[in-house]
Amino acid sequence: MYAVEMNDVTIYYGMHPALEGISFSLDKGSFLAIMGPNGAGKTTLLKAILGMAPLVKGHVRVMGIDVYEHPLRARKLIGYVPQKESIDATVPVLVRDVVLMGRFSRIGLFRRPSKIDERKAMDALDMVGLADLWDAPFIHLSGGQQQRVLIARALAQEPELLLLDEPFSQVDYPSQRIIAKVLRDLREEGVTIITVIHNIGIMLEYIDSVLLLNRKVIAYGRPEDVLRGEVLRRAYEKGITFIPLRR
Repeated sequence: MYAVEMNDVTIYYGMHPALEGISFSLDKGSFLAIMGPNGAGKTTLLKAILGMAPLVKGHVRVMGIDVYEHPLRARKLIGYVPQKESIDATVPVLVRDVVLMGRFSRIGLFRRPSKIDERKAMDALDMVGLADLWDAPFIHLSGGQQQRVLIARALAQEPELLLLDEPFSQVDYPSQRIIAKVLRDLREEGVTIITVIHNIGIMLEYIDSVLLLNRKVIAYGRPEDVLRGEVLRRAYEKGITFIPLRR
């Protein structure tokens, strides 16, 4: 059984195709990077894995579960860190409130978090190096700290599959290094990770495979096989500067 399996997945927004005929499978415990130009459908692919994109045809399975037929069962297995998340600055949300949101898929929206839930949330916050900010206002944090809190929220869910959309975008370098270490440790613990990423260099030695996307799968395989000049040019269409990989 694969961690993720897509079979001929096609997604439309209105009359416009976002993804066409996407097929691939990912082993459990693997680390997959999704790359491609702006508008290639990278975020849409993550949302399809979550069962949140308008499916025209095809099948998406997570740990053998069809995410469109059984969305609640599937979502309990998936932690998700979106690219951008706006939290109302007028609402006094504390860091602990944000991280505890990650427990709701397990306990339900209307149940009060238990001491066990609080401990799981604190452990997740400790993983990203911010346990001392448990009672801090979320809006007072730097951009890098906020991103780490959102990752902790996903980890508090204890996911078998972790999806991240550009986790290093607009994040300071110290936070990038901490996030990279967290993802490395999760991979070693057997968590399956899929991340949309622009600059693969910071995670290259930990990534098992790359899916190069431009509405269709351009290439899928080991980084050294996919990230070659002639393959990248097929995805990005315009001229690009390519620096050979060094693992």
